Amino acid sequence: MPASYFDVDGTLVKTNLVHPTLYYVLHQRSPFRSFLKLAETAVRTPRLVLAELQDRRLFNEALFYAFEGMSQDRLHALSDEVFDRVMKPALFPAAKDLIARCKGEGHEVVIVSGALDFLMEHLREYLGADTVIANRLEYKHGIATGKLLRPVVAGPEKAKLLREHAKEKGHDLADCFAYSDSYSDVPMLSVVGHPAAVNPDGRLERLAKTYGWPVLSLNKNG
Repeated sequence: MPASYFDVDGTLVKTNLVHPTLYYVLHQRSPFRSFLKLAETAVRTPRLVLAELQDRRLFNEALFYAFEGMSQDRLHALSDEVFDRVMKPALFPAAKDLIARCKGEGHEVVIVSGALDFLMEHLREYLGADTVIANRLEYKHGIATGKLLRPVVAGPEKAKLLREHAKEKGHDLADCFAYSDSYSDVPMLSVVGHPAAVNPDGRLERLAKTYGWPVLSLNKNG
């Protein structure tokens, strides 16, 4: 049985990692705590911009530091709300149909995202996917430290995680599919036999056309 591996931000949903993070920042237990957390995040904005230019992994680590001091219970309690209000409305119209088609062909459907695992579990359930590979926060005594557990799901690390998953599940990567919108995911796309560019950025679209990869748009039904 092959697997279909899906990136999320820009591929299945129009949002990116920043949108759900800001929702959490703005919905602390009190307006004052929200103000303080927003101020902390604003101070780190230049670092985020620099990290985005240098290394996607560094960007993820810098962004998720915004969760420092939040309780695990609070994060999980708000996750339903974050999914319903931020992520679900941002799903591309044809995303669910593509997932259903892959499932109908007998594929294991795997969500591979730099987002946080507890949010991606909501997406997995809603789309009918099978497995989530996503980032995990570190907690001490039930409080987020602002650090991510290793491995950090980003950039070339996604390709390594795909290989490990395929080996564990007995998938032949030559028979597997991968979908992404971003040139930064070329390593992930390159390890499978059937890569596809979905809602691609300019660099990925040019590369896909050069190598004859399918170029898909999920921004419309049918």
